[in-house]
Amino acid sequence: MQLHRGNLFLVGMPGCGKSTLGRLLAKRLNKPFYDADVELERRLGVTIPLIFELEGEPGFRDREQAVLADLVAGTNIVLSTGGGAILRPANRELLAQNGTVLYLHAAPATLWERTRHSKHRPLLQAPDPLARVQELYTARDALYREVAELVVESDREQVSRLAHRLEQQLRAAARA
Repeated sequence: MQLHRGNLFLVGMPGCGKSTLGRLLAKRLNKPFYDADVELERRLGVTIPLIFELEGEPGFRDREQAVLADLVAGTNIVLSTGGGAILRPANRELLAQNGTVLYLHAAPATLWERTRHSKHRPLLQAPDPLARVQELYTARDALYREVAELVVESDREQVSRLAHRLEQQLRAAARA
């Protein structure tokens, strides 16, 4: 598998491991790693929950789209996107046109286990967080699959095998 423009973009639900596994892949592939949510907070100087509180989800999505457009313009990077970045068609188009998109999939019950104690995820602050995770999963799964060239279960073993395959391909391309 060749990486389009040398870029690998990770999409998936909150808690699927995009940031953790993105760092692992970046290290194995010797590429810089960017987390779109971290970059958004760094550029604005405020947290995502505060952006949601002040501007609501539409304001947050506008800011997210601007940061995403900037990040995907790079080359030879690994990028972890925010869980809802795929909600806007323009973002899905940006991702698909500028890199290889990998959907890190996890079942809703697994996602809930991984995120249930997080206070940093505004969309998961609900009276019934498991039902909210299931609702978000139902709304987003097809969009992740639409934009992704590859779907991988979000466990370390699957991602490690993918990283090994990509490493071998990059080395072979460098020798050719």
